[in-house]
Amino acid sequence: MSVLVCPRCSRKHSVNPEKLPVAKVVFARCKACAHKFPVQAAQLRCIQAEKAATSNCQNSARKICVTLSKGGVGKTTTAVNLSAALALAGFKVLLVDTDTQGQSSYMLGIKPEAGLTELLTGELTAEEAITSARKNLWLLGGGRSLAGVKRIIDKKAFGAECTLSEAMASQDSQFDFIIIDTSPGWDQLTVNVLFYSSEILVPVALEVMPLHGLSEFMKSLHSIQKYRADLTLNYVLPTFMDTRVKHPQHIYAQLRELYGAQICKPIRYDAAFCDAPSYGKTIFEFAPTSRGAEDYRELVRRVSDTKAVA
Repeated sequence: MSVLVCPRCSRKHSVNPEKLPVAKVVFARCKACAHKFPVQAAQLRCIQAEKAATSNCQNSARKICVTLSKGGVGKTTTAVNLSAALALAGFKVLLVDTDTQGQSSYMLGIKPEAGLTELLTGELTAEEAITSARKNLWLLGGGRSLAGVKRIIDKKAFGAECTLSEAMASQDSQFDFIIIDTSPGWDQLTVNVLFYSSEILVPVALEVMPLHGLSEFMKSLHSIQKYRADLTLNYVLPTFMDTRVKHPQHIYAQLRELYGAQICKPIRYDAAFCDAPSYGKTIFEFAPTSRGAEDYRELVRRVSDTKAVA
């Protein structure tokens, strides 16, 4: 239930958002003073979904989005391998791919029949749209059809930023971790991800342009945090660390100076990251003893605060 407050007499009224008409705006009449005032039904339903998702924090998944508006920094590699490592550690993990390229499915070597598009359009329930990918690991796949979903979200007059939160509300208590992979750039679906997530992990390739991209992303994030004060940047993950040259180490030093405790141990450059997707395998399946696998195990220890990683 939600509470409406009459703007004239301040009388409080309980209302069930699910019983309101689908219209963008409906009108309510105060039982005390008979004043008629507009109500944004979609926004009320969004708030209801958020309350349902956070009503029991102990049973709610940790929702971590892997994001940066700059491409080529290892977002999908990180999202897939972080999810796989958490699953190997015994956690129940849902990987959500919000990128139109749908590369998470490719990297896992599966071709899901449905995914995030069908969930957001209401064609399928979450249980029907989710695909089992590995033991303890499930996938809500992305793909080209998400481009149409973005247009649908853009056309919403109210509550557009809560579309994903509403669709995912039933799944928040079903998993230990929900990892969300995002596309490069900044669009309405990325905004939805940030309104849905509780934590942010930003991979930053140790080059000048990704560092600039991080700066631009932080400006955009601050505009979201005006409405989501509980959304935090918990992890800054340096990627493509090449210890043979000095330049990446110099940028890494800059990041440590800027972000301090939020900096994770770098993911070192490893050719296995390029080869593993061709076989539809994670780094742990393709090269379990590689330095790349070692580095992602260390990341999972940091994220999960546990040593129990396979």
